[in-house]
Amino acid sequence: MVSYQELHQQNHKITELTNILQHLLGDRSLCDSDVTCSLFFDYVNSVRDHLAVTDSAMYSKLLGAGDQKMSNVANRFMGGSREINRIFSAYLKRWCKVKSKTLVIREYDAFMRDTEEMFDMVLDRIQNETEHLYPAVQQVTGDQQAVA
Repeated sequence: MVSYQELHQQNHKITELTNILQHLLGDRSLCDSDVTCSLFFDYVNSVRDHLAVTDSAMYSKLLGAGDQKMSNVANRFMGGSREINRIFSAYLKRWCKVKSKTLVIREYDAFMRDTEEMFDMVLDRIQNETEHLYPAVQQVTGDQQAVA
């Protein structure tokens, strides 16, 4: 069972990691450090895990509600999730060696631009989930504590 509290904790962790990574990656000399890479791949795993939970636990509830407005919310978030996964995968392919958990930064300015865009995209998604997705699922299920 997944609770809204757990989802909020995941969101908090992702936001916290984003803030820390922005500082670490902002200093080119720290980008290749083991600590930065470890935190970065913790971030990657946290985002992936969070998206997987929202994908598996929430959309079916909205789609099964028999309400066009809720179906629209689900479809919008499912489309956003696919797009985030696509962009995230392209980012990782360009800037990372996933198996060795290292960053491969050939052009620092382009890396930072792409990284900031990715961070902004994920933070926007978290905000939209909190403001729109969670309340919609709560409305459909009537459960304020548990998602699934």
